[in-house]
Amino acid sequence: QVQLVESGGGLVQPGGSLRLSCAASGFTFSNYAMSWYRQAPGKEREWVAGISRAGSTKNYADSVKGRFTISRHNAKSTESTVYLQMNNLRPEDTAVYYCFANPYWGRGTQVTVSS
Repeated sequence: QVQLVESGGGLVQPGGSLRLSCAASGFTFSNYAMSWYRQAPGKEREWVAGISRAGSTKNYADSVKGRFTISRHNAKSTESTVYLQMNNLRPEDTAVYYCFANPYWGRGTQVTVSS
């Protein structure tokens, strides 16, 4: 059974940092490009960052470029992980963050940036 389980969200002040994790299982993780999306209240889900299967290519939305870093750990065990390091967070980064491996979605983790 395919599972994508996000964690690491929470409440942080503007300028702070969070590291999101997405634990993947039930499929051959290294065969999939991975992405992070987010959805703010009242807005459509938007793509944030993506990483290629081997991790050699990374792409970012303009809104997060220079502040967020995506990475992955292609473990040989049944569970592998993709990360999103988020620095210099802004109130407009507040959203539910989702992990995506086409066509699979996680359930999301809430990130709230507020003073």
